[in-house]
Amino acid sequence: MQMLKIRNIAVIAHVDHGKTTLVDALLKQTHVFRDNQKEMSEDRILDSNDLERERGITILAKNCAIDYKDYKINIIDTPGHADFSGEVERTLSMADGALLIIDAQEGPMPQSRFVLKKALALGLKIIVVVNKIDKPFARTEKVLAKVEDLFLELAQDEDQLHFTTLYAIAREGSVFTEVPEDLTQKGDVTPLLERIVSEIPAPQVNQDGPFKMVVSTIDYDKHLGRISIGRISQGTIHRRDTIIVTDTPTKTHSVEHLMLSRGLGRYETEEAQAGDIVALTGVSNITIGQTLSDPSDTTSLHTIEISEPTLHMQMGSNSSPFSAQEGDFTTSRQLEERLERELESNLSLRVEKLDGGQFKLSGRGELHLSILLENMRREGYEMEVSKPEVITKRIDGILHEPIEEVSIIVPEEFSGAINQELGKRYGEMQKMESVTDTEVEFTYKMASRALIGLRSTLLTLTKGTALVSSQFIAFEPMGKQIPQLRNGVLISSETGDVTAYGLNAAQGRGVTFVKPGDTIYEGLIVGVNAKKEDIEVNVCKGKKLTNMRTSGSDGIISIIPPLEMSLEQALEFIEDDELLEVTPKSIRVRKKNLTAVDRKRQKRKERETN
Repeated sequence: MQMLKIRNIAVIAHVDHGKTTLVDALLKQTHVFRDNQKEMSEDRILDSNDLERERGITILAKNCAIDYKDYKINIIDTPGHADFSGEVERTLSMADGALLIIDAQEGPMPQSRFVLKKALALGLKIIVVVNKIDKPFARTEKVLAKVEDLFLELAQDEDQLHFTTLYAIAREGSVFTEVPEDLTQKGDVTPLLERIVSEIPAPQVNQDGPFKMVVSTIDYDKHLGRISIGRISQGTIHRRDTIIVTDTPTKTHSVEHLMLSRGLGRYETEEAQAGDIVALTGVSNITIGQTLSDPSDTTSLHTIEISEPTLHMQMGSNSSPFSAQEGDFTTSRQLEERLERELESNLSLRVEKLDGGQFKLSGRGELHLSILLENMRREGYEMEVSKPEVITKRIDGILHEPIEEVSIIVPEEFSGAINQELGKRYGEMQKMESVTDTEVEFTYKMASRALIGLRSTLLTLTKGTALVSSQFIAFEPMGKQIPQLRNGVLISSETGDVTAYGLNAAQGRGVTFVKPGDTIYEGLIVGVNAKKEDIEVNVCKGKKLTNMRTSGSDGIISIIPPLEMSLEQALEFIEDDELLEVTPKSIRVRKKNLTAVDRKRQKRKERETN
């Protein structure tokens, strides 16, 4: 295949702006699948991970390939959430151009800015696709004006200000060069394919030099072993060629399998050339960012720069009374092995081993860390984790903290609630503007530590209608101490089974997390108090029996269903003196010190220290 007939393009966007749906249309309309294949009736084909389908977001970057005319187009579908910046940054390095998908109603969002800034910094050619133009409150012209302002702000040179714009209804598989007067008009993806082959440049690579490739992705196959994936920067590679990792040039490896993408799958090939995205096996200890090379040239290519983590938390083996009852992997050694495997592909994650079998995990945000925990619990791991904390820096002797720009879109009726909640967190309003006739967008500047728990709180205040997104700006001197915004908790004073009688009494104090019949232990948090202080309750208490019987003396006990929290919500909920117990079957919130005596001793020790 001639180099000029290859196009490598990334699809970038904010969460839920339709990039995965647009890739679906490209795959289906270029006849990657037969008409009778199941993929033809599926949506979000690339989001194959269970968590991706459940949450409706792309977590892992993936690449596929389609053919149009006599061109091969490699497509990279990237995450839209800043928490997965490592995935975005490493996969953009394989592309020569990008499709920026923008929602015709919401317009550019903080993550749109994040992914566009990365793409422009790499010098990628951008094609803008304004999607969902059939939305009832679509404001295509205003959105396009905002996109132009965004390019004006982020462009590295004047050429980047001249971009092509297309309009799409991705779920219908329709792309247009102009907004059609009749939005029910049926179209196809041909206008987009034509722009890709005519405007996205061919890979700027050296065909004649010795083989070189930076590994951008690691995959694993139980039959083939570890698979190294990346774009060949120069030269040609053949199956059975001898190659080296430039970090260890004295050790050679043989290319056992050489594969190129076709549709969602791969096919074996004997040769691949500069510019194409290739998958190869034979190098067992490779990691992302390392350079594979012909033995004649041991110099490394430019490594992938990854944004620094912003949050950290501690993880350890489960130490609760229910330890090792619900998981298959429960020891510190098993957790360490699993985290080491995660580090091979999760570039934004940092792991530091601490004393006592504990680990400090640093990541890009709550979502980034909660996805790791959710994957681990589904694989059978038990663990306990502490409250996430922001990572601070000391610059010129002064403590600095990360500051973020927060965008919130809500129905206008909830404007007061938004201002009140962010005022408590010392947020500074930057601007407020109408998005539609009924919705308002707020932009705030605030400390990253103030964002912990914000998303769940705003969803509760706005009846689930708030759209919240944030973007790191810079480190600034540490601001005011944020007061505890959460109420106190109801702590179980006993170990045993929850009774309806005991739970009914506890529900007079606040909202509960458990139901009759649940087995609990002393020190477990069973609810939220209506007041600020923590109190102990006995939800295992049964009603005392007497020999007196009178008509209607017992009455009817009405139990309110328990409040169930997701893993992400539970991470946001816990305080400094609490732990989150995560198992394949349960998510429990507990005090670090389970007995009342131990908690009093700890408070006395903290007072003496201070």
